[in-house]
Amino acid sequence: MESLTSRMQGVQSPIIPVVGELIKNSPGTISLGQGVVHYNPPPETLEFLPKFLAEPANNLYKSVEGIPPLLTALAGKLQAFNGIEINGENCIVVTAGSNMGFMNAILAITNPGDEIILNTPYYFNHEMAIAIAGCRPVLVATDENYQLRPEAIAQAITPKTRAIVTISPNNPTGVVYSEAALRQVNQICDTHGIYHISDEAYEYFTYNGVKHVSPGAFGKSKYTISLFSLSKAYGFASWRIGYMVIPKHLFVAIKKVQDTILICPPVISQYAALGALQAKEEYLQSNIGAISQVRQLVLDSLNRLQGLCSITPANGAFYFFLKVNTQMDAFELVKRLIQEHKVAVIPGTTFGMDDGCYLRVAYGALQKETAKEGIERLVQGLETIVRS
Repeated sequence: MESLTSRMQGVQSPIIPVVGELIKNSPGTISLGQGVVHYNPPPETLEFLPKFLAEPANNLYKSVEGIPPLLTALAGKLQAFNGIEINGENCIVVTAGSNMGFMNAILAITNPGDEIILNTPYYFNHEMAIAIAGCRPVLVATDENYQLRPEAIAQAITPKTRAIVTISPNNPTGVVYSEAALRQVNQICDTHGIYHISDEAYEYFTYNGVKHVSPGAFGKSKYTISLFSLSKAYGFASWRIGYMVIPKHLFVAIKKVQDTILICPPVISQYAALGALQAKEEYLQSNIGAISQVRQLVLDSLNRLQGLCSITPANGAFYFFLKVNTQMDAFELVKRLIQEHKVAVIPGTTFGMDDGCYLRVAYGALQKETAKEGIERLVQGLETIVRS
């Protein structure tokens, strides 16, 4: 029988389940792999669920773009935290996580064969979404500190380019892009009539006095698409709620995509999100403060690897991106770290980094005790494997 083929053969396999299988086969492994936080949603989340249950009509489909109370609450948050005003020229669409928002955007603005500019290292699900849509990622390297190179981005634009993607705070590097660089990207997009897709899933996770900047706040731009998520800051990973701010002219196209794939975001999760947004400011401050302490502990330990690894300063998200001074294949190194030292990280190849051995270290899921043990295993594992 002839084997069935499809466009999916050209799409990389998601790395998290692959590493997850290795972890399962090596019990006791501490994961520095998946990008999740260790804490739970705020108690206000559960307080709103009776309101969902009290309304029988909530068992029916709701608006494709989200329930009105949540849209209102999100508009207030965007104005207060991001400086983005919702007006007649833009609108909010609630999605089942911000990955879905990205897929919505790509399908809405492209035709097969079009190009999307990604800055490397890229977020693997972005590259996968572009491939699934039948488009081509055009890769532009960041500088030695993983910061944007706007001139190189501009030079990569062709008649087929439809968007430039930025992620700040960044996954996988943890760096925060400067306002000046993000303004340059917005200007490039305005000049060429292409979209700036700004992924801001880690907007609350900044350290050392660094502030998050939203390109959607830079003034009227009909080319900025902003993506947000509750998964990280509100411990909401499995509830699957994200949202996008889009130019009004994309609303019909986005609704077509979302109605086909989802119909509407899960209404019970939207009520939970509405509750989460009522959380007191201390909820974010205390939880992100705890992650900041773990970050420092991780950084102190990684600094012992000077000469063995290059560690770029990173003031955002909950990642460090290491360049390991070895000829070893990154995935082979990851396998040995799991099997021989019971610690898991993610290989840099999945983020488009093929010119060396890179590892993404995630520390958001760790509390101080696990962090100390996990990072100790990583440091000792790298010293043992790479120096042997």
